[in-house]
Amino acid sequence: MDLAYVCEWEKKPKSNHCPSIPLVCAWSCRNLIAFTTDLRNEEEKDLTHMVHIIDTEHPWDVYSVNSGHTEVITCLEWDQSGSRLLSADADGHIKCWSMTDHLANSWENTVGSVVEGDPVVALSWLHNGVKLALHVEKSGASNFGEKFSRVKFSPSLTLFGGKPMEGWIAVTISGLVTVSLLKPNGQVLTATESLCRLRCRVALADVAFTGGGNIVVATSDGSSTSPVQFYKVCVSVVNEKCKIDTEILPSLFMRCTTDPARKDKYPAITHLKFLARDMSEQVLLCASSQNNSIVECWSLRKEGLPVNNIFQQISPVVGDKQPMILKWRILSATNDLDRVSAVALPKLPISLTNTDLKVANDTKFFPGLGLALAFHDGSVHIVHRLSLQMMAVFYGSSSQRPVDEPALKRPRTAGPLVHFKAMQLSWTSLALAGVDSHGKLSMLRISPSMGHVLDMNMSLRHLLFLLEYCMVTGYDWWDILLHVQPSMVQNLVEKLHEEYMRQNAALQQVLSTRIVAMKASLCKLSSSTIARVCDYHAKLFLIAISCTLKSLLRPHFLNTPDKSPGDRLTEICSKITDVDIDKVMINLKTEEFVLEMTTLQSLQQLIQWVGDFVLYLLASLPNQGSPVRPGHSFLRDGASLGMFRELMVVIRIWGLLKPSCLPVYTATSDTQDSMSLLFRLLTKLWLCCREENHITEPDDALIDECCLLPSQLLIPNIDWLPINDGIISKLQNKQLVRLQFGKAPGLVGHTVSSQFDAFVRAPGQPKIDHLRRLHLGAYPTEECKSCTRCGCVTMLKSPNKVTAVKQWEQRWIKNCLCGGLWRKMPLSYS
Repeated sequence: MDLAYVCEWEKKPKSNHCPSIPLVCAWSCRNLIAFTTDLRNEEEKDLTHMVHIIDTEHPWDVYSVNSGHTEVITCLEWDQSGSRLLSADADGHIKCWSMTDHLANSWENTVGSVVEGDPVVALSWLHNGVKLALHVEKSGASNFGEKFSRVKFSPSLTLFGGKPMEGWIAVTISGLVTVSLLKPNGQVLTATESLCRLRCRVALADVAFTGGGNIVVATSDGSSTSPVQFYKVCVSVVNEKCKIDTEILPSLFMRCTTDPARKDKYPAITHLKFLARDMSEQVLLCASSQNNSIVECWSLRKEGLPVNNIFQQISPVVGDKQPMILKWRILSATNDLDRVSAVALPKLPISLTNTDLKVANDTKFFPGLGLALAFHDGSVHIVHRLSLQMMAVFYGSSSQRPVDEPALKRPRTAGPLVHFKAMQLSWTSLALAGVDSHGKLSMLRISPSMGHVLDMNMSLRHLLFLLEYCMVTGYDWWDILLHVQPSMVQNLVEKLHEEYMRQNAALQQVLSTRIVAMKASLCKLSSSTIARVCDYHAKLFLIAISCTLKSLLRPHFLNTPDKSPGDRLTEICSKITDVDIDKVMINLKTEEFVLEMTTLQSLQQLIQWVGDFVLYLLASLPNQGSPVRPGHSFLRDGASLGMFRELMVVIRIWGLLKPSCLPVYTATSDTQDSMSLLFRLLTKLWLCCREENHITEPDDALIDECCLLPSQLLIPNIDWLPINDGIISKLQNKQLVRLQFGKAPGLVGHTVSSQFDAFVRAPGQPKIDHLRRLHLGAYPTEECKSCTRCGCVTMLKSPNKVTAVKQWEQRWIKNCLCGGLWRKMPLSYS
């Protein structure tokens, strides 16, 4: 493990952020991190309980909000989509936070619930019934269905038709369980019930879910001499009211309390966690003294109940009729450790063939198998989640020491050491975020090999497997990019494409844009592939325009065949290889292309981009030998050229209805039919590469005609990429980057970012709305938002009123072309 970056608060004379007690943090599947601090006002001598939300790519751009909680915040919990956040406090108030206008740096409290005066000790969203299992031992399989399988798992509660009902469950310090359900109409149904008839104090608790739709709650009163209790909770809706039923499950005593040598050594249980939200059969316990801790892992198993011989003679037990009971069995325990300050559990749903972990040698160091333990001396250990054996270690600045030195023999330094008070592993377990006792946020890389020597192919295989997992689930893959070196990029992109092409056609269509976005983010990390980033972004834009324009076509008669006008357009354009655009048009039913004049005019900016890009591609054909030139990959991409050809035909037809919607070209001759010329050259180029397995070189005549294009038409400048000010490209050299919340870094770029700058607009130049293709001026006056991943910029509010353009804009209301989240930009952005 090593530090990637550290972000800390600016010291101010009158108000400062200090760590809250307890300090909590949460990491979403969209790579948003939420954590808490207390804002201390020196003049008024009061504390404001703050919630901070950052995007890991722009950690300095923190969104800090006064939570409105009157007591300290005890829990933070993201939902399964990573777009909503729950916060709970020591006064029993629970608040649900949602994005404002789908912006990652703007949040608002929408709904909530309360158990007045009863501190919340555990909090979780109800399970939505979606569970995907990773089969690490099958990471070399060709089919995604073998690597990632859907597990049969019931939601905690369902609406009519089986749709999962949204809501949350919380456990309070007095032993109450409260459930709040979000109805589709916005109402909140809340019910509260005691976990058992004899209520007792609950110092620690955690929530997990079973495959049958039930909820399991684990509780402890904080004393290691008391049992850890488990309860089954069933939630239902009866007569429009929420109902809670509870049932006691088998409990356990920690092993260290039954060992005579350690009976009174660890008086307090400090951490109680299920190993996963959907794994209620395995629990992690940590007991501590003032200076030391011990960690135990337990598993719930079904065991046969032995029957006395006397009763067996009366009624012999045959086969499966033997009575079974549930019993907790200890899986593993650590030796004496330094005092544990925080625990972070993996979120990868890895499917293990058995609890003894007899997996293949090439997967036993897989990152998702480890959990993180932080200690008061500043160190962090990654241990196996079941065997608790050491897998990796990180020493803070104050904890440098030999690994094998016993904890009890180390001299204690005077004064408190800086240590992590809250930690979270990323969703692929390749990164660890920790907030320390000074309120500073640290981002750690966790090597895919877990510090063990693995060959390059095995490390690539691990990264590829996790990239595929993110592609299938839709999770953000920023934490994987932390480990991609420039030398790996080409290999990873090729292997990712190979694995994608092995899937069936239906799955390829579903993942078609996600893999392009993934390739773009990878190519951004190497100077040799930076030009391909431009091509991938252009391809995403082309796919989006093609889908939108085709969706506007309507059949002339309702009783038409199964194929839509868009499908027929594709079929006819692929069959008719004529270079004359008018001859291709004759074969189409032009009445299907009739649209309102205002609609056609509103699409002019998108149509102009298509025309400009086709002209640029054809003009660059004579320089095709240079792979560093943007657009190079399109010259061999038959599918993309076919899309351009279809769009040129559609635009030609629309131009007959509304000539002002046609792309505008600056020609040297007034009689030049630019659309016909470009379509003829485009068709010739498309014929060279229409068959993927039989690509031929363009003939000399085509190249000569393309050489003449600059003398016939003015070649436009293409706005390739938006400026991307993210942190990921600055972390390539493995040097620690120090940041400050609220201040954008003035980092000196390296070779990748300097080559990247050749394809973006320099600061001070006129800006452009990358989605609407509108010019905003050098200093835009309209509020804009930018993508957290690719940096794509677009206006926050729509200037259009035409339905067709609103349809285009609605496609990007939640996410960018690349799938990244939006963040609001200041008016004076440059």
